[in-house]
Amino acid sequence: QVQLVESGGGMVQAGGSLRLSCAASGRTVYAMGWFRQPPGKEREFVAAISWSGRSTYYADSVKGRFTIARDNAKSTVYLQMNSLKPEDTAVYFCAADQRITVVVVTTETEYDYWGQGTQVTVSS
Repeated sequence: QVQLVESGGGMVQAGGSLRLSCAASGRTVYAMGWFRQPPGKEREFVAAISWSGRSTYYADSVKGRFTIARDNAKSTVYLQMNSLKPEDTAVYFCAADQRITVVVVTTETEYDYWGQGTQVTVSS
């Protein structure tokens, strides 16, 4: 079994930055990603990263502003968020895939494990 714990959320003004962290414990996980759920809306894909860290994918809405990275020695994945906008306000979730045979996962239903989420609020 795997546990994922997000941290680093908070409240910032538009144009500010935050860095989210996701610490994994238990079994080894491979592809990982970040999703977010704005208030009153469906959860949506944000970014994903392969085990090696060499392959990354981003939603169009965050390209050029967000960066996903990982440190496997620390079993941690990060999401650096710059130039934040009010529309980035959401609960951000970390997700992990236990399959060694896949490289990158961008579909919500394919992930095996989820964190409890961390709130990000961007004020205007």
